[in-house]
Amino acid sequence: MGFGQPSGNYWLGNDLLNQLTANNLYKLKFDLQSLRNGNWYYAEYSRFLVLSEAENYKLVVNGYSGNASFDAFFFHNDDMFSTFDRDNDRPSGNCAARYGGGFWGCGPCRVNGARRTRNFYWSGLSGSYPDLQYSRMWVQCKP
Repeated sequence: MGFGQPSGNYWLGNDLLNQLTANNLYKLKFDLQSLRNGNWYYAEYSRFLVLSEAENYKLVVNGYSGNASFDAFFFHNDDMFSTFDRDNDRPSGNCAARYGGGFWGCGPCRVNGARRTRNFYWSGLSGSYPDLQYSRMWVQCKP
């Protein structure tokens, strides 16, 4: 089950992501707006899988293309999804509790972190100031 507002801030839910991506017919696209300059960037991944709850929604991602200047999400490949009450991070501690949003481990892509706290960013975006104004993750059918 997802949560949030479907017309705005919404998460499909990891069970649905697992069901959708299990057949490998979907890709993932990020739309990212820089807080620094207001410019829009994108990162797209031709392979995007979310494994089952039994595997802690482990992420499989590769095949980057885009203009985000750095493949930040790939560093989360093989990470398990963590929330504030279910810490699946590697020895780095509970990043979801620390940064204000569930995600696949700690790393250079933090698009579920709390906004305007320097915990909402995509490393490498806009130089040394990678904070985001806005992010959107799209699960898209492969052509």
